[in-house]
Amino acid sequence: MSSPESGRSRRSVLAVPGSSAKMIEKAKGLPADEIFLDLEDAVAPIAKAEARGRIVDALNSDGWGNQIKVVRVNDWTTPWTHLDVVDVVSGAGANLDAVLLPKVETASHVQALDLLLTQVEKNAGLEVGAIGIEPQIESATSLRNIDEIATASPRVQTLVFGPADMMASVNMRTLVVGEQPEGYDTGDAYHHILMTILLAARTHGLQAIDGPYLQIRDVDAFRRAAGRTAGLGFDGKWVLHPTQIDAANEIFSPRQADFDKAEEILEAYEYSTSDAGGARGAVMLGDEMIDEASRKMALVVSAKGRAAGMTRSEGANRTSGAQ
Repeated sequence: MSSPESGRSRRSVLAVPGSSAKMIEKAKGLPADEIFLDLEDAVAPIAKAEARGRIVDALNSDGWGNQIKVVRVNDWTTPWTHLDVVDVVSGAGANLDAVLLPKVETASHVQALDLLLTQVEKNAGLEVGAIGIEPQIESATSLRNIDEIATASPRVQTLVFGPADMMASVNMRTLVVGEQPEGYDTGDAYHHILMTILLAARTHGLQAIDGPYLQIRDVDAFRRAAGRTAGLGFDGKWVLHPTQIDAANEIFSPRQADFDKAEEILEAYEYSTSDAGGARGAVMLGDEMIDEASRKMALVVSAKGRAAGMTRSEGANRTSGAQ
């Protein structure tokens, strides 16, 4: 199933403190696919009200590129959530793509945000339902309830892994976010969590986004962590510093050779299944047999590449001559 946002890449999702006008302004010119302005962990309690106004001003200002623009509000256990939503959406909802909701435990958290967004949209004269929701999966409870969370509202666009809170929730024995805990020397301690999020996202037509790697100066380690989830099939990863953006964009994009091959498979299969190509369902493309399953796999690579702005290489094979 394709994502409701399948036409928009989220390879790199840049976190920007909503309290920093300087960092917000700098973020406008960065090549991140998505930028979320944070009202939660990156903003001190006494600065949250001021940060809301700064975010509204920033969203309504010029200089943004084609980035997906998102605001992370505070979670429902705090006294700030409703004002985060009311102030930001009523002030800048026309320039907001989605709300990132942290610490989602049950479907009711998403449903409450949906209802509040609808009220604010109506009062502000905005299109009802245009603003999406990105639930953050951060605890054992949220992982157990993930299918209900994913389907709690038609606004849901992504499922986002929150590794630090998840590690605390399950009592994982490490202080380095994203790294393997001491003593776990075989396999990947996060594999079950990551696959559960990924399978729920794919089942319900959503994108799956990996959380941050906090050692921002270690780009090689970031690349290893990003490569792991990209290999599984995740759509993107949070970045906490501009130095991580290019790595994320590269890792979560298909390699050029793979994109070219996927396009060739789609072209050859379309021809071979047509009347002109003999209406064949399985044919040889070079030394490889391709069929409907090959087409489905090629569609995944092609869609991710096109969403990332990739084009077929000059001189790449263009064939209708499948045998």
